[in-house]
Amino acid sequence: MYGVEVLVNEHDQIMRMANVMRRASLHVLNGGDLVVQDFDHMVDFVRNYADQHHHRKEEKLLFDYMVKELGNIGINLVKHGMLVEHDLGRLYMAELDQALRAYENDADNSDAKLDIITNTTAYTYLIKRHIAKENEVVFTFGEKNLKEESKAYIDKQTKIIEEEAQEIGVQVKYMGILEELEKKYLV
Repeated sequence: MYGVEVLVNEHDQIMRMANVMRRASLHVLNGGDLVVQDFDHMVDFVRNYADQHHHRKEEKLLFDYMVKELGNIGINLVKHGMLVEHDLGRLYMAELDQALRAYENDADNSDAKLDIITNTTAYTYLIKRHIAKENEVVFTFGEKNLKEESKAYIDKQTKIIEEEAQEIGVQVKYMGILEELEKKYLV
């Protein structure tokens, strides 16, 4: 299924950013400079690439059809599992952004520094487990059990979303941010 292939590929990129986030947090924990702009780029990547671009396809296409077609199992997997975790990731990014603003206003603010490291690493733990569940359970279940016409529709809409994103440079922008931060933090 093309739509699932795209989602799994994006998961690989999101996992790469999670690795960057962890390395940057370790850098700060070990006494390195906390570069607010780098963490802002991480927040931007998560909010706009992982959440807006990637989760849009999951939530508005694949998950929507799973809820409609797969009964209680689909509802439980999506509404009581994956969507809850998506919201938790959004919370970590909001808290991280708030901590970054506090740190900008007072670089001696140990609480803000701790909150930056805590929310960054909490997100990495969440996203690693979340992606494993989606790749190994949720996507497989959807592929095996959704109607063929639904899978075809999801694939078609995924292709449209990907093409629209390419036209405005979403993938190029966020892969550029990812690669730059990987080099900087030696991931």
